[in-house]
Amino acid sequence: MFDEVLALFDRHQSFILTTHDPPDADGLGAELIFASIFKKTGKTFKIINASPVPALFRFMDASGLIEYWDDKKHNELPEQSAMIVVDTSDEYHTGGMKDIMKRTQEVFTFDHHEPKRHAMLAGLIEPGAASTCELAVELASALGVDFDPPTAMAAYSGIVYDSGFFAYSKTSLRTFRAAIKMLESGADSHFVYKQLNENLSSSALLLQKQAFSTLELHSGGRIVSQVLRKKDLEKLGANLEDAESFVNLPLRAKEVEVSVVIKETAAGEIRVSLRSKGRVNVSKIAQGFGGGGHVAAAGFKSSLSLDETMKKLLEHLETYLDTNT
Repeated sequence: MFDEVLALFDRHQSFILTTHDPPDADGLGAELIFASIFKKTGKTFKIINASPVPALFRFMDASGLIEYWDDKKHNELPEQSAMIVVDTSDEYHTGGMKDIMKRTQEVFTFDHHEPKRHAMLAGLIEPGAASTCELAVELASALGVDFDPPTAMAAYSGIVYDSGFFAYSKTSLRTFRAAIKMLESGADSHFVYKQLNENLSSSALLLQKQAFSTLELHSGGRIVSQVLRKKDLEKLGANLEDAESFVNLPLRAKEVEVSVVIKETAAGEIRVSLRSKGRVNVSKIAQGFGGGGHVAAAGFKSSLSLDETMKKLLEHLETYLDTNT
């Protein structure tokens, strides 16, 4: 499976690692696994993302290995390096790193999301893996790379984050094998759970209250929507990352098949998160709007207004449900 990756390693000595923007636990964990691989194989590397590590995930990189792009500091690196893009095959999801990759010697993606119809980078895409970290652990194991406890913790964080703590449909035996290997290497499962699920600010609770106040049922209760506007964030002093888990909560209702959260960032950008119980392939829905993801978890950015995005998305979802019932 990893022949193409090993050939890439043979072709280059210097690498830039990056992921989607903003990064999440799976992307960050995969970057840190590759860092361990490169240390073992004697490669030079930099982990550089388009934006800083979100506060929720800073515990994963206590040594400060992950950087974000700085023209003055990093300007001469691309021409000297190949780039590995982890956890996305879409160059448009890498933020400002999209322009940087054009200057590198080669670009290779290492990903586990559903393949997209457009803007797909070449590389290794394995949709059967529950997370990119799971796939990266398998690569590292094939190369005989040992994990120190901090890297094992970061890798375990990515695995549980993208598998919903082993609850999502793509969770398999290989997911548990990778997780067990990280626990054996020093990952603390209780610590990771607390960091990812019990580490929010009080403003995040108020933000959840605000999001729930906008909750609406559509298509006979099969679709649930929530909305967070820029003014809500400003009023409560909260961040969008505080709302990361809100989209999962409505799926607790047995009638609900799809949950939608539409968020307006501080800069006025519209971002959409989609979750389903599996019957509705929300990755296909997201791809129709230029996004992507998994069958049961996906998202996209919209150039339309928040209200226009909601209207158009609900039309697509309702049509999908009506034609696939």
